[in-house]
Amino acid sequence: METFFLSHGSPRLLIKEMAVRRFLEAWKAEVFPAAPKSILLISAHWETDEPLVNSIDGPNNTIHDFTGFPQHLYQLQYPALGAPALAKRVKELLQNAGFNGAEEDKTRGLDHGAWVPLMLMYPEANIPVCQLSVQPNKDGTHHYNMGKALAPLREEGVLIIGSGTATHNLMLQGPDDAPPPSWALDFDNWLRESLLNGRHEDVNQYDEKAPSAKMAHPEPEHFYPLHVALGAAGENASAELIHHSWGCSSISYSSYKFRAAA
Repeated sequence: METFFLSHGSPRLLIKEMAVRRFLEAWKAEVFPAAPKSILLISAHWETDEPLVNSIDGPNNTIHDFTGFPQHLYQLQYPALGAPALAKRVKELLQNAGFNGAEEDKTRGLDHGAWVPLMLMYPEANIPVCQLSVQPNKDGTHHYNMGKALAPLREEGVLIIGSGTATHNLMLQGPDDAPPPSWALDFDNWLRESLLNGRHEDVNQYDEKAPSAKMAHPEPEHFYPLHVALGAAGENASAELIHHSWGCSSISYSSYKFRAAA
């Protein structure tokens, strides 16, 4: 099974006509028609010192972790069932790979990095979901190795999705109809070329290798889900750009599919 990195954007995806919204709404018809047994989603919006995976026996609660949006967005619910057996498996795989601090969290639900795209992709909320945190105090290689540890899940019917954003500098946003600034274009183009040419190590060391890395990602949490998804596809995995559009001038919604080497 392939793994994916999706640029999820903000909750406005649910209320505004955008190219990335149309892409997510067409997910089952055009991108991934198979029905996964469960979903493991790595979200930029759950930051912890060590890897945590939520383990909910019953429906996940919906976390409205955003401010300043229309009131009705705070009433939305995405009650997909948790996946406690998958959570336990994730913890075991990570611990066996040396991530000794990996644990389960039995209280946390789904934040908007998970439920906003999933609401467009799987509106029926009929696939069990568990969520894995990122560690902003670590580096890209740490997250890539997390993904490598989770690679066996691909053969167990689990859809692995990293949910972040290809560029994410909220201080340098602009109008939707403004052209992307050069720093955002440079980073986005570098990322595409690096992934399509299999330069995984460069991507792991993006903060040293990529142009305008600090402007594209002043903080790393929205980029690390890509590393987990890439690592989970295995060494020498191929990459395919499956969506590309811009929002707020500088936000790239580039999204990728990773496929294990034959």
